[in-house]
Amino acid sequence: MEEIIDEIKELIENKRVSQLHKKLETINSADFPTLFEELDEEEVIVIYRLLSKEKAAEVFAELDSDLQESLINALTDKELKSIIDQLFMDDATDLIEEMPANVVKRILKNINSENRKIINELLDYPEDSAGSIMTVEFVDLKESMTVQEAFDRIKKIGLKKETVYNCYVTDAKRKLLGTVELKDLLVSEREELIKDIMDTNTITVTTIMDKEEVAKKFDKYNFMALPVVDKEERLVGIITIDDAIDVLQEEVAEDFEKMAAMQPIEDSYFKTSVIKHSKNRIVWLLFLMLSSIVTGTIISKYEEAFAAVPILVAFIPMLMDTGGNCGAQSSTLIIRGLANDEIRIKDFFRVWWKEIRVALIVGIILAGVNGIRILLQYQNLQLAYVVGITLVITVIISKSLGCILPILAKKLKLDPAIMAAPLITTIVDTCSVLIFFNVAVMIMNI
Repeated sequence: MEEIIDEIKELIENKRVSQLHKKLETINSADFPTLFEELDEEEVIVIYRLLSKEKAAEVFAELDSDLQESLINALTDKELKSIIDQLFMDDATDLIEEMPANVVKRILKNINSENRKIINELLDYPEDSAGSIMTVEFVDLKESMTVQEAFDRIKKIGLKKETVYNCYVTDAKRKLLGTVELKDLLVSEREELIKDIMDTNTITVTTIMDKEEVAKKFDKYNFMALPVVDKEERLVGIITIDDAIDVLQEEVAEDFEKMAAMQPIEDSYFKTSVIKHSKNRIVWLLFLMLSSIVTGTIISKYEEAFAAVPILVAFIPMLMDTGGNCGAQSSTLIIRGLANDEIRIKDFFRVWWKEIRVALIVGIILAGVNGIRILLQYQNLQLAYVVGITLVITVIISKSLGCILPILAKKLKLDPAIMAAPLITTIVDTCSVLIFFNVAVMIMNI
């Protein structure tokens, strides 16, 4: 990409417009955002105006909202209308959602009344629903058509549709009857009827289904597109694989942020201000910091134990870290399992029993290694017993919490990601210290 950027810059500098136009048409639309980052605003506008109408629309859909707004402000109404007319309805809807009011007003002015009505309908769907990410541009066929008639229709309307690889068979009332893939049309006789080759076992989603659940269906069934129906089973749109991937990326990013004890951010890292970053992080940090007061209170209650056996203090960090790490391991696996539906709420006891068995094996190995180290370093059998027993109990508790809390959150209809490492570590820290000193008091009689 660096070579292409250097070549583009050279062509701009030498004003070789014809060569520049030819070069731009060879660049993939998805690579233009990277190219534009290396150019100043005037160069971006020059390059954009050299693109063909179809290419310009493809590139525009790939750009972030800031660059889209900058281009809209630089383009004439005629140029803007040309781009918007080439955009798919879902991309046009996303554009309107992200632009400020003054820009939206200008965009709507350059959209015809029919498309404006469609966009308004898409905007009315809940933000996280299937309806909000679907497109109304699909190829519809009738079951009475022949394969040849289907090809004629695809040729006529296909260029303006999001995909032609999946076609949808509807009746006069737009009720979905089945689907036909392009490959089935290609291998069928031209006189064969659509009703004889269509697949009537069609998986659909409703307009109000959560978009994350929709994206999971793409992952499970390997769809390229998925039909969206209303409550009367009428076909109202389709969702394509690129939209599903966007949803999955958003959900993964959101889960990572929650697992790191942060409020999710809508913009990219660099576009989010320092104040907003601080605001998103401080609430959980304050909660976790104040929660550690409990651990401090427990430690202060055992001052006599410190005085009698000062070496006990040296093992607190190791016990707390080990417990936190064990809990983080379990919670990460469980949260991931819940996210991809590998683990369900009904699997609670099955998961818990498995984690307890893992904890016993891990705890005994950790206790054994630490016991040998303590005997070699301190020649103190009682201390080895105290640390070993504490480790086994701490690992069992931490791994139990690591699986119980995310499943509990799912049961309460909360995001399991909030029950991740930071929260579990804070709870386990308190438990490990409490267990450590109680075991020490019993075994060492202090």
